[in-house]
Amino acid sequence: MTAKKHYGHHPRTDDARETRRQNVVETIKLAVSEEWSGSRIDLFLSDRLEKTRSSVQKLVTQGNVFVDGVMNGKPSARVFPGQEVSVDIPEPEFLSIVPEPVDFHVVYQDEHIIVVDKPAGVVVHPAPGHWSGTLVHGLLHRFPEIGELNGAIRPGIVHRLDATTSGLMVVARNDFSQDKLARAFQERLVEKTYLALVWGAPRKTEGIVQLPIGRDRRNRYRMAVTPAGKRAVTEYRVLWSRGQYSLVSCAIMTGRTHQIRVHLKSLGSPLVGDSLYAPRKKETPRLERVFLHSWKMSFPHPESGDFISFRSFLPEDLTRFLTSFFSTAQEK
Repeated sequence: MTAKKHYGHHPRTDDARETRRQNVVETIKLAVSEEWSGSRIDLFLSDRLEKTRSSVQKLVTQGNVFVDGVMNGKPSARVFPGQEVSVDIPEPEFLSIVPEPVDFHVVYQDEHIIVVDKPAGVVVHPAPGHWSGTLVHGLLHRFPEIGELNGAIRPGIVHRLDATTSGLMVVARNDFSQDKLARAFQERLVEKTYLALVWGAPRKTEGIVQLPIGRDRRNRYRMAVTPAGKRAVTEYRVLWSRGQYSLVSCAIMTGRTHQIRVHLKSLGSPLVGDSLYAPRKKETPRLERVFLHSWKMSFPHPESGDFISFRSFLPEDLTRFLTSFFSTAQEK
């Protein structure tokens, strides 16, 4: 009997993929460019998906990664230009989040949204190493209804702040609002302005930085300006300079990871307290976190469509740091 040939698909692969289909929430397809020629597939996916290498390796070994339609189960496999890598993103593993009191201030609330002022040190949602004490835990404690939203780990969350960043965030209270807010972020309708204290002063007192940002290939914990990165736009203005510091307002047109930190470093003025991007800079007295605060936020209300605006004062730790050198620093 002559073996039947199959063209254009692989039966075993298709069968295996079909068994996972009911648990797949999204399939992401990525083209391999020249710069990734011969790279390990786990490194390629870690960069393109902006996920940790360990989480990507789990996707690979569990059979969720395909190269040109063929399942790939080896994180060490190499990718080459012209190939298409597709990743089946599974549903989040069941995670029972036990609501608990968490310190944060509610700036505004109605039946559709909650605007919070997040303290520095509070992680937004559960993640490896942070399975308790997150903003989500605190939100579920105060607003139990958001637990019914889609997303077992990020109910109501449509954007985030780094753990060390303080300030304003908006959270959805229902599916309708979550969809509307997510769309507003995608369409760049949300205006976000941050306050950052930097070393020195940018050469120009105001300007727009348009430099693409991607994962730093030498340090997976950092981002960097790279031609292969995603479009990133930051508008900045120096509010004042005093001694070795400058206070800068930053309005971000895009929301890339560590965007303000990377863009201001590219101007030669890294953020004060940023041990990741300015490890050799020392402060006296020492600031225990990055001097970055989500200061102002405006967005269309999901129900009415009217723009609403909020402002958050600098928290005590940042105010105290500023006060500590005002009396000694000399004006430029």
